Amino acid sequence: MTVLAHRTDTVTRDALAVLQPGFEGTTAPAWLLRRIGEGLTAVGLFGRNIASPGQLAALTAQLRTERDDVLVAIDEEGGDVTRLEVRGGSSFPGNLALGAVDDTGLTRDVARELGRRLAECGVNLNWAPSADVNSNPDNPVIGVRSFGADTHLAARHTAAYVEGLQAAGVAACTKHFPGHGDTNVDSHHALPRIDVDLDTLQVRELVPFKAAIEAGTKAVMSAHILVPALDPTRPATLSPQILTGLLRRELGYEGLIVTDGMEMHAIAGTYGIERGSVLAIAAGADAICVGGGLADEATVLRLRDALVAAVREGALPEERLADAAARVRALAVWTREARPDAQPEGSRASGIGLTAARRALLVTGSAKPLSDPYVATLAPVANIAVGDETPWGVAAELAELLPGTGSGVYPEGASAGDILAAAGERTVVAVVRDAHRHPWMTEAVDALVAARPDTVVVEMGLPRAEPRGALHIATHGASRVCGRAAAEVIAGA
Repeated sequence: MTVLAHRTDTVTRDALAVLQPGFEGTTAPAWLLRRIGEGLTAVGLFGRNIASPGQLAALTAQLRTERDDVLVAIDEEGGDVTRLEVRGGSSFPGNLALGAVDDTGLTRDVARELGRRLAECGVNLNWAPSADVNSNPDNPVIGVRSFGADTHLAARHTAAYVEGLQAAGVAACTKHFPGHGDTNVDSHHALPRIDVDLDTLQVRELVPFKAAIEAGTKAVMSAHILVPALDPTRPATLSPQILTGLLRRELGYEGLIVTDGMEMHAIAGTYGIERGSVLAIAAGADAICVGGGLADEATVLRLRDALVAAVREGALPEERLADAAARVRALAVWTREARPDAQPEGSRASGIGLTAARRALLVTGSAKPLSDPYVATLAPVANIAVGDETPWGVAAELAELLPGTGSGVYPEGASAGDILAAAGERTVVAVVRDAHRHPWMTEAVDALVAARPDTVVVEMGLPRAEPRGALHIATHGASRVCGRAAAEVIAGA
């Protein structure tokens, strides 16, 4: 009886150890601290948990009162996807901007400085970088989160990012394996399918992940995508062929495998999060990410109990769960013992984000000096990974440089006539995001340029369309510093 109770307790602790849950609020709830004391080894943070660097540092210290090596994870890509600066916009450009500059030293320095700021706040696992090759320009969920459409460019910058982040003592989690770049469906809403052959996967999708593994990435995140060439029935997150066969055996990866958010519809709407979590661990995943949408104790207990029941019923080998939990604990030990590299002499850390954003600009044409422009932001619906909390655009930044600046936000359905009526005689600055994916944006900008040839156009997404307007600026991302860099050009600063 004592042996059985000990075994049950061990399985329960292991089941808690493989979970990476979220929670509500800016302080740790009592239930979360209690579960950490019972074996929970990781916690995921989102924008709702962060009010300031000081508050975040206090929160992570609170979590560590229960376990000094707890993994505190965050989805901080920089650029469009920021949690650390969710209410003001990131101080760093995202991957596409870094890829546009194509200076791996700059990418490494940006990642290191981002990691340093995370480490100062007590965050030690970053669900970044995105190693996806953005081979499909109509991809609704990757886009500017990718370093670009060139495989080898993406590979060298993925490796540089991993090295920079981990030099700061923060574990990198390279995503979304085996590559989310060739999809036209957002896995937050449905299950994407990539119909390419094995040769294409080997020479395109897998190359950046191989580079990340060679660079020593401590974690890899799986994608909720169906790749029939690898597994015709199960998405990567639930596929033994992909996680164990390809990632572990063929690529030789030995670190932590983390799932993408299990409440995303690609899994929750097809398998359910309990069954999906069991299948993921059985397939070779080591950690279950959940908490973006489901952030309560009941979810943690549901998943814990589903894993324990699967072990008891023989659906999940106890050894596989124990192995997964051991990998989580091993990473926790690494983060506790990590010694960040010394800041290099002559470091570019001070203002490096804005410096990088300025270098990433692609400017075509010129504009007359402006004193009171009208900024029209043509705003698409934000994808869930980016969220709609974070401000973007150039209006606020331009208003600091040109106090007479006026502005308005225009959703789908707005026309050039609406913008011109609001602008009056002022020069229009039309700000768009992935205009090539939104015909209504393209139509509005074409009409604006036809009516007002002096229109300034700022593309803050993937720059696919031909430059238009008297001045056209491609920022390669919509972070705050990208907006600032564009505003400086418009204002003649």
